[in-house]
Amino acid sequence: MNIEAQKARPRKPDGRQQRAAVRGKGSGKAGAEGSQWTFLSNHTHVLVCLAAAPDQTLRDVAAQVGITERAVQRIVADLEAGGVLERRREGRRNRYLLHLDAPLRHPLEQHCSIGKLLALVLGPPGPVAGPLV
Repeated sequence: MNIEAQKARPRKPDGRQQRAAVRGKGSGKAGAEGSQWTFLSNHTHVLVCLAAAPDQTLRDVAAQVGITERAVQRIVADLEAGGVLERRREGRRNRYLLHLDAPLRHPLEQHCSIGKLLALVLGPPGPVAGPLV
């Protein structure tokens, strides 16, 4: 194939471009208009959702966070393995108990607890939707 034919042939996007397109990212613009990042991770988003309503389904959490239900399942497993939350079966549903005294994991943040992070994100305490441990 000659050089002109190669130039005329459409290029396939690489894996990174395909994943960005699926997530709705990748406009190529720098700055606020084209950027989709947030300061908090999906792990934090899931934790905030479960703190607000500990008996909601993971499907509901996924819809709020904007990720798949399977991704939420992996995150909940991570949080459970890390001692941040505990899953309790109540009938056909799960209820998630948060360990508010657990420290954040990164060395830069270990001085702060899960409870302090949630208080900062959720604001002053109001009526609690469920038990927090």
